[in-house]
Amino acid sequence: MIQMMANKIKKPIIRLRNVTKIYKVGVERIYALNGVNLELWENEYAAIMGPSGSGKSTMMNVIGCLDRPTSGYYELDEQDTTEMGDAALARVRNERIGFVFQSFELLGRLNALKNVEMPLIYSRDGWWARRKRAKAVLERVGLADRMKHKPNQLSGGEKQRVAIARALVCNPSILLADEPTGNLDSKTSEAIMALFDQLHREGQSIIIVTHEESVAVHVRRIIRMKDGQIHSDLPREQDPAFKTTPHQLPVNAGYRNELNSNNSVGSIGAGQNDAQEEQA
Repeated sequence: MIQMMANKIKKPIIRLRNVTKIYKVGVERIYALNGVNLELWENEYAAIMGPSGSGKSTMMNVIGCLDRPTSGYYELDEQDTTEMGDAALARVRNERIGFVFQSFELLGRLNALKNVEMPLIYSRDGWWARRKRAKAVLERVGLADRMKHKPNQLSGGEKQRVAIARALVCNPSILLADEPTGNLDSKTSEAIMALFDQLHREGQSIIIVTHEESVAVHVRRIIRMKDGQIHSDLPREQDPAFKTTPHQLPVNAGYRNELNSNNSVGSIGAGQNDAQEEQA
């Protein structure tokens, strides 16, 4: 009975079964993914890691419905995506997956508020409801005072916060981040990871594709890839690299709010670290 109740509360939002992705280069067949099996659950906080050529970027593209597997089965929110047409996949990307990229991918001619509104242009809500949602999510990431600023008026950390707000505005099942701190300095990176930590505590499912161990220390599960296959899939504390390499838990960043529940998301490094970057 208890197990049945637990299954109702928590369910896999991602299920990959024997997923293969093959690229043809001349007569050669390159297996970017080779028989991958994976389940990711509600409120998961996971990192997909591996060296160049390991298949982690291809995995991200498949999970994000940016690319189709050559063979196998991919279920998202209990729906099979492998047989969906292009229009259906576009709706999935818009409504169920929030993307955060290393290079921010903001539109330079639009201010922060309008950049965040962009995924809502296909929404049936009126413009006022869309504006209200965009404002709320910008406030959530600590940018209430930067809504009218264009990207060239924002620091790197602020740009990434806008990108995270844009990813969240449609209330996605998954937040999928590709090297989200790759273009940021170390202090700003910690502030951004602190924001991800807080979003996870609020119930958001987050998958981060990264090669940085300093990013992986924040997650709860580490999936390591090699030669197109999952080499290991372990809780962070059991990951061999984490166990054999001295890592300092991010008490001063991501877990700061666990020690002080009165802090809000907007206060997590938003003012101090991003202001320092602006002044630099």
